[in-house]
Amino acid sequence: MNDRLLVSFSGGETSALMTHLLLTKWRDKYADMRVVFANTGWENDATLDFVYRCEQFFGFSAVWVEAVPQDGKVGTAHRVVTYETASRNGEPFEAFIQKYGVPNSKFPSCTRELKLRPITHWARAQGWAAGTYDTAIGIRADEAQRRSGESTYMYPLLDWLPIDKPGVNRFWFAQPFRLQLAGYQGNCKTCWKKSNRKLLTLMDENPAQFDFFDRMEREYGLVGPEFKKGIVPGYRRTFFRGNLSVGDLRALHAKGDWATAVDDALDTDSGCSESCEVFEGAAS
Repeated sequence: MNDRLLVSFSGGETSALMTHLLLTKWRDKYADMRVVFANTGWENDATLDFVYRCEQFFGFSAVWVEAVPQDGKVGTAHRVVTYETASRNGEPFEAFIQKYGVPNSKFPSCTRELKLRPITHWARAQGWAAGTYDTAIGIRADEAQRRSGESTYMYPLLDWLPIDKPGVNRFWFAQPFRLQLAGYQGNCKTCWKKSNRKLLTLMDENPAQFDFFDRMEREYGLVGPEFKKGIVPGYRRTFFRGNLSVGDLRALHAKGDWATAVDDALDTDSGCSESCEVFEGAAS
């Protein structure tokens, strides 16, 4: 156990509860404790509002970071922003796609480049070398399968005070505010990990929010290392399961029969729940 702790605040209610408990009940376990939130620029506005409200209500200050992709083989850097200056129109996401291409199940690099690497780059800038600090991750007692084997990752809601989803809900029921998102919405507006039914439900609620991903596919669909090799003529990257594009989803939505289609249950996890944890075992 190191004497420094980086608290990875994802912007979800589980992560927020973990952060609150660490800062109020377990601060004496570490000499130095920092809370970091990575904004991709494509978070729901409700997520940014929730992170800011948690800071104000619980009396802590999170470091807000965003990814800054670098030219060539240099790794992703970071910049520090605030609630007021945080990107809200996908700017870091687009910069990442310009370099790495459209992410999807075959190229799941967005979490790594938009969350993990900006956070660890920030930590190095503070003089926190890899292995000299622990990282707290907001995974509940009923999500043990998401645990990573990395020795410097720790899980307070698994190991110190086991709390499951009902326990998280009980805590937030007693608070004057909550994250104003349904479970199927999640922090990322149009995450490619969602089931088709979730995506089509989101399209039904707000069709315009898919315009950004549509433009990314059209402008950067031929970006990626595989195109430099010239082995996939006629192929373009798209975001969604089964090589579906935004246009394909819009066509499915227009058919009108998706709402009753057999698919993952709308409000159960299908790879993208309320938040995207950076350091979990399944993280990309």
